[in-house]
Amino acid sequence: MDSEKLAGRTLQIGDCHQVVLPMRWGDADALNHMNNTVYFRLFEEARMRFLQGSGLQVPAEQGFVLAHASCDFLRSFTYPCEVVVTHKITRVGRSSLDTELLLEKAGDASGLYAKGRTVMVWIDYPSNASMPIPDGALAALASQFAPPRAV
Repeated sequence: MDSEKLAGRTLQIGDCHQVVLPMRWGDADALNHMNNTVYFRLFEEARMRFLQGSGLQVPAEQGFVLAHASCDFLRSFTYPCEVVVTHKITRVGRSSLDTELLLEKAGDASGLYAKGRTVMVWIDYPSNASMPIPDGALAALASQFAPPRAV
């Protein structure tokens, strides 16, 4: 999809962001399986890629916080490999974004290795209270996500 068609979009349910990240040698345990904490680091790295890539200008006293993160471990990754991390928007609320996360092994079409879920909430830091996500934030994030069926 060309960038002119994506200009002016806002983040929508079903939009996806995908990134390929390497499993590092130090990510493995003694059995050569990826340590369970690394799955959450992969979620985090992929999330930071779309947040920073969006160019989102966040006010000093506002921004997203991670309110929830979970992971279902389906199969073990083994070193060496590359992990395909997909964030899929499942809900756009007044002050929060819900995502489904899918972890697959690059070059392996046999299915998921893990799936997870995150909830990010836009808050006012001084009051520690949620507030509406600014429209500009959703538009900035949309620049990093592909519409459904484009991933």
